[in-house]
Amino acid sequence: MREPLFVKQNAAKWSSFEQSPTDDPDELAERFIQITDDLAYAKTFYPKSKTTAYLNGLAAGLHQSIYKNKSEKSNRFLTFWKYELPILFKTYQKPLLYSFIFFIIFCFIGALSAKYDENFVRLILGDGYVDMTNANIAKGDPFGVYKQGGETLMFLAIAANNIYVSLVTFVSGVIFSVGSVYFLFRNGLMLGSFQYYFFSKGLGLKSILVVWIHGTLEISSIMIAGAAGIILGNSLLFPKTYTRMVSLKRGAKDGMKVAIGIVPILIVAAFFEGFVTRHTEMPVWLSVTILTSSLLFIIWYVIIYPNKIYKTLNHNATKN
Repeated sequence: MREPLFVKQNAAKWSSFEQSPTDDPDELAERFIQITDDLAYAKTFYPKSKTTAYLNGLAAGLHQSIYKNKSEKSNRFLTFWKYELPILFKTYQKPLLYSFIFFIIFCFIGALSAKYDENFVRLILGDGYVDMTNANIAKGDPFGVYKQGGETLMFLAIAANNIYVSLVTFVSGVIFSVGSVYFLFRNGLMLGSFQYYFFSKGLGLKSILVVWIHGTLEISSIMIAGAAGIILGNSLLFPKTYTRMVSLKRGAKDGMKVAIGIVPILIVAAFFEGFVTRHTEMPVWLSVTILTSSLLFIIWYVIIYPNKIYKTLNHNATKN
């Protein structure tokens, strides 16, 4: 799009933002998102123009309005998960899709490898885990591993480990995205071989009803962390019109927001694993309710809600 047309389409909106300031946190957040999107477009196609400088100033003013009162920090905290993170999910829907596809492929590789190589499960999961699980199966308690230790200590240890794994998966993306794909590969192989192991023992459905109580949120978060790493790596590989350093900073910032944004989801997953999964004899309806609710939440928050916000912003921009 030529710059005069870009300005013509958005001038009324920009003018209204300047002439009609607002103190409403939600409205400020929406305006800030719109202006930063316009600024990103202008920086890409008209990096040295007066339009870009003007939008930069307008974005700075909105940024100051959002942060000017320390008492509004709680609102800013809410705004991140209500607007910023979903918008990032929409902006980077392709890396999210790539991460999902990679992970599913690696899961199938893990399952097929376990099927055709009887030693593969031990190689991936470890002799200790397999021997312990075989003993638990013999005792009639195949998922007894989730009952070991106290709930609180187990919850804290799992939460810390999950957050660590997700952040490492993200940071590894700086190795041209390959690092994050490698961690998706490792976790995919592990999940695939793990599930095949229980299916081969006739415990496939039971493993889904038990393990996926926490696994739905946990595995989804790993895939999102992989996407954050791909965002980081792709910013280095494909800088587009930016300098490579500017693109890397932008990718690192957005990828970090995505990686940090899933921390609450990981904490909830750890809570389920520490306090809920251990009740392996819970009613089927309760297990199905928990894992289905978790899956629907991920689909809504990562796909449906971001698209809804995007359509709303586009509609408002067209009206302006």
